[in-house]
Amino acid sequence: MSSPLASTIAGLASANPSERNAAAEAIYRVGRASAEAAVSAWWSESELSALLLVPSPVVTVGLAVERATFGRIRVANGTPRLAEVPADQDAEEFELHFPENVLLDVLTTREPGGSGAIARYLAKFGEGVQQVEFRCTNVDRATEILKDKFDVKPVYPATRLGADGTRVNFFLVPSPGGGKVLIEFYDVPAAPQAPAATAQ
Repeated sequence: MSSPLASTIAGLASANPSERNAAAEAIYRVGRASAEAAVSAWWSESELSALLLVPSPVVTVGLAVERATFGRIRVANGTPRLAEVPADQDAEEFELHFPENVLLDVLTTREPGGSGAIARYLAKFGEGVQQVEFRCTNVDRATEILKDKFDVKPVYPATRLGADGTRVNFFLVPSPGGGKVLIEFYDVPAAPQAPAATAQ
């Protein structure tokens, strides 16, 4: 299936850094705009806003691509490290960081044509913005607020393990223009404490 973003996505694999930057900015703008339109009412809830680091939220746009595209983008951007994704999840992914806080999470399926979430998305929609991720200081509490105050139910009944030791949950939220947007909340694991020095 051809994606409306196909030519823009191809720009992420360009040998020209300015073309890659322009493509990333365009994809990020599309993803972030759709998410913010869907979740704008949430910002009125003060505790939830604080948990999501408003007024300066950390927003990453998750871009699902076919495996060949994934490889081309990764090589063109210096072969960034692959995230450690739990074995039961249908994803390989890496992050790309661009100027102006443009953050992309490039994802592909481990099993093309399979029944996993990324494979199903690609089969139905083609390459494109699959999810929009918000860093959250407490996913459990944010999920409770969404259920209690906005009647938004999470995809998973409990927070689960995500890539690189994060804890995540997802919410399929109606978009004002029709359709739905998949929102991910994730928290970052605390860095391990260095052992205290002992006296010699």
